[in-house]
Amino acid sequence: MEGINYYNNLIDKLISEGIEPFVTLFHWDSPQVLEQQYGGFLSQLIVEDFKDYASICFREFGDRVKYWITFNEPWSFSIGGYSSGTYAPGRCSSSAKPGCSMGDSGREPYIVAHNQLLAHAAAVQVYRDKYQIEQKGKISITIVSNWIIPYSNSKEDKDASKRALDFMYGWFMDPLTKGHYPLSMKTLVGNRLPKFTKEQARAVKGSFDFIGLNYYSARYARNTKHKSNTKESYSTDSQTDQRVERNGTYIGPKAGSSWLYIYPRGIEELLLYTKKTYNNPTIYITENGVDEINNENLPLQEALIDNTRIEFYQQHIFYVQRALKQGVDVRGYFAWSLFDNFEWVDGYSVRFGLNYINYKDGLKRYPKRSSQWF
Repeated sequence: MEGINYYNNLIDKLISEGIEPFVTLFHWDSPQVLEQQYGGFLSQLIVEDFKDYASICFREFGDRVKYWITFNEPWSFSIGGYSSGTYAPGRCSSSAKPGCSMGDSGREPYIVAHNQLLAHAAAVQVYRDKYQIEQKGKISITIVSNWIIPYSNSKEDKDASKRALDFMYGWFMDPLTKGHYPLSMKTLVGNRLPKFTKEQARAVKGSFDFIGLNYYSARYARNTKHKSNTKESYSTDSQTDQRVERNGTYIGPKAGSSWLYIYPRGIEELLLYTKKTYNNPTIYITENGVDEINNENLPLQEALIDNTRIEFYQQHIFYVQRALKQGVDVRGYFAWSLFDNFEWVDGYSVRFGLNYINYKDGLKRYPKRSSQWF
């Protein structure tokens, strides 16, 4: 009840300030007790437990929450937690990361992604069956993807860029819109890729009222030959080499985080690709943003001047508008983030906020220049 009261207060406060809450049910924080009981998302037992949890949220908050997102970035959770081992629960093959004592980078990410899709579909089904008509809300899932550019004009690299998209974006979008995984994944991953039963495929296909889309960055993709001595791993399965530079030139300026290179046009390309490949779904851009390194020695007044962020938003919103004019059904856009936050494994070393948080002085908040612009 303590948790329910907390969120009731938060939701009521947001609504009193004229803010429409979009609520995400799972953002990589799997309950420890379920990890210990049956391995969390490695087990299909999670599906029933997630459905129960979602039902409680619909029942308690659905009179006021009209937009639900089941999972945030199932790709990041599956890859970070079960392939590279960089995120909790830190599982991977020892060949992926020295010191990884538990896990299998060639199997577990696919199992975990599969169970997230099944849990998502189960939550959507219970919402549609019991709550949606009365509460008049919408439900979805949020998918993250880079935009992928062929490294060269060769057919091999063009095919590689399509495979790279399949292995990041299509992995979730194909089941959601077509009821099955991309052909490239079925071919290259083989029997390590779980299969949907007919009933599961029916439940997953169409289990969204809109698509949440997170976009930050882009990559070049080159074709790589399969080496027979390579250990099976998600990172090599797509037979692509993804990189941020070509002929010595970077794809875009580097931000605070090591993975974030700024490529604004990618958001338009990804939106147009979604329209064409997935039958023009309704889209909310649920995250788009940029960070700077947290420099503790910078005077506050200087830290508030974040012109890179202003330029980032200006350019990305420009490209979203271009996509809109070409018929992409975008209904909303969320900047990441409202304020500097604890950025997963990067902790407080980078700042994504439109507002500056002083971690050394009672978490006082100061608007950066970007928040005024925004």
